[in-house]
Amino acid sequence: MPELPEVETIARGLDKRVRGDVIESIWLGSKPEPLKSTAKEIAATLEAKRISQVRRVGKHIVFDLAEHRPSRSRKKSRKADPPSQNAQWIVHLGMTGRMLVCEPSAEIEKHTHAIAQLGSGRELRFVDPRRFGRLSVTHGFAAPGSEPLEVELDRFVSLFRNRKTPIKSALLNQSLLSGVGNIYADESLFRAGIRPRRRASSLTREDLRRLYLAIQEVLKEAIALGGSSISDYVDADGEEGFFQLQHRVYGREGEPCLVCKTPIKRVVLAGRSSHYCPKCQK
Repeated sequence: MPELPEVETIARGLDKRVRGDVIESIWLGSKPEPLKSTAKEIAATLEAKRISQVRRVGKHIVFDLAEHRPSRSRKKSRKADPPSQNAQWIVHLGMTGRMLVCEPSAEIEKHTHAIAQLGSGRELRFVDPRRFGRLSVTHGFAAPGSEPLEVELDRFVSLFRNRKTPIKSALLNQSLLSGVGNIYADESLFRAGIRPRRRASSLTREDLRRLYLAIQEVLKEAIALGGSSISDYVDADGEEGFFQLQHRVYGREGEPCLVCKTPIKRVVLAGRSSHYCPKCQK
């Protein structure tokens, strides 16, 4: 599943390509799973709207929409409207979802569930083979938890210091931090020197400070490298990310730790794989 760096990369790419464009019409497929709002609601909200901005909120892509007022003298706007004042199209990519900007002549891929006809003559397509992604419309969308790249240290500490669950499970709780997933939780815990099974409540303020800084560092590095292409993730331009080349523990079970050469171990916590170094992480 795309995590914060991948969704941020996709949202930035889409913003560059479609901000200011107008959604003239929307086609929605017959599969009900991708639609969190009804087809009628989605069509009524999207059609004849200008895309004023595309951004990430948690693991969601948010298209901020504005009323389209055609004017001969008005140039294509690159200034975002206040996001809370207008309707929004919310896209969650699920496991395999992709947003593609295509020419109308491009072959329509199997498992295409939505096609937005744009005023520029292009099409914005949502493709999702496994149908875990979701499309919805709303106003004033907000993630359930704190933003990992914006949360302050004191708030971060307060989120985890009394949790009796393993710290890895707490990091994946989207109602606490929105956007951190399996890959970046493992990588952050390694850099902070903390084992994934440790109870969050056992961590000292210094432990949590190191983890806070590690999460910031890992996420920013991953965004700079376009995210991690583990399976079929590509960005808005169809390009793979490169942060997977920097993974120190994730997916490296049995391989030597890059710091101490101890074999990386894998455990399962709440049904999710966790990778760690038994020597470097305490």
